[in-house]
Amino acid sequence: MQRENWTSKLGFILAASGSAIGLGNIWRFPFVAGTNGGAIFLFIYLVAIIFIGYPVLISEMTIGRKTERNPVGAFKKLAPDTPWWLVGALGVIAGFVILSYYSVVAGWGLFYMLESVTGLAPGTDFADLFVGHISSTYSPLFWHFVFMFLTVSVIGAGVVNGIQRVVKVLMPILFVLLVVLIFRSLTLEGAGAGLEFYLSPDFSQISLQTFNDAISQAFFTLSLGMGAMITYGSYLSQDESITDSAGYVLGFDTGIAVLSGFAIFPAVFAFGLDPAAGPGLTFITLPAVFSQMPLGGFFGFLFFALLSIAALTSAISLLEVVVAYLVDEFEYPRKKTSYIIGFIIFLVGIPPLLGYSALSDFSFLGMDVLDTYDWIANFILLPTGGMLTAIFIGHYWGTDKAVEEANRNSMKVKVGNIYSLLIKYVVPVAIFVIMALTIYQTVTG
Repeated sequence: MQRENWTSKLGFILAASGSAIGLGNIWRFPFVAGTNGGAIFLFIYLVAIIFIGYPVLISEMTIGRKTERNPVGAFKKLAPDTPWWLVGALGVIAGFVILSYYSVVAGWGLFYMLESVTGLAPGTDFADLFVGHISSTYSPLFWHFVFMFLTVSVIGAGVVNGIQRVVKVLMPILFVLLVVLIFRSLTLEGAGAGLEFYLSPDFSQISLQTFNDAISQAFFTLSLGMGAMITYGSYLSQDESITDSAGYVLGFDTGIAVLSGFAIFPAVFAFGLDPAAGPGLTFITLPAVFSQMPLGGFFGFLFFALLSIAALTSAISLLEVVVAYLVDEFEYPRKKTSYIIGFIIFLVGIPPLLGYSALSDFSFLGMDVLDTYDWIANFILLPTGGMLTAIFIGHYWGTDKAVEEANRNSMKVKVGNIYSLLIKYVVPVAIFVIMALTIYQTVTG
């Protein structure tokens, strides 16, 4: 079966950046930064992105381009007749699990986009609005279905006609919307307090949780450990540079995450609200901010449109991981496979959706269903996948082979001894220590 390739370097960069830029940047990053002290989290996150995220990103793209296979097939090709293919399988499972609850949260964004059109009235109890929506059954189910249908439609159309065509339109729109929201946020009276919170680090706020959240956020936002970058890298032409492309993806993704903080924290502080509101920062605090702004409904619509677009560009990469595995390994037809797997993921997403209604009594280590899915994915599956990929490159396949493949056709950035050191020792040890301590802390309470 003839495999598709991206038709241009820009197409790959936009698609890979679209994979990286998603709910992790617009929804997850602001509330994780807000609950971890703002500026100090931003500092540790940037360190994690550079010294852990970038080496793993290059490694996954290298594995993909070298083998031209999905995550499972890639490890089978590089390490035949060994159990290393299980690392690829872990990525496929991670993408499957993440998309199931990711779609639920993205559905909330679609609901709020519509709600913004009808008006965010001052005086509305936005906590009641949010709880009322997620604790109902049919409204979240409907929006979960709509989002999954959009995702499946793109993947079913293929790499070039589906993914590449869509991201070339959506990514520039996403950037323009974000710039408009930043301008509005920074011009609010009292925005300076938000900038201070976001840019002046308080080192007394550092904890084990800060490091763990920074590393897990780096993996989540860069789509690492879930097979997405191996899959996208497998469609990359042999004439393109991996290190340069990875640099662009890292830059775009980190830039959007950092910019989202400039869009959110000045507005939150301008209206005297709590930046440590947790996941509710996006769906409770921000609607309250928009309701008090002139043209608040318009800016609310822009924000949730931004959230939904970012979610879609990431969701299509998550689904592509699973579909590419089935198309490559079993030669199943792409379109039919996309719809079948999309429907199965939709069904798997129903338990976290019902976690605030019919399954509200469920508790795992004090977490509801959606938080349990998220914890398993972000604190177990993704770091484990990244750690094992680093071990595979550093101690099985060899960093010399990875460096040779990664540096082919590189014009601006090349990797060498520092990359090898990071992949062999720093990345796996750092991930293991932080992950082990966090699991212990979570289990023991």
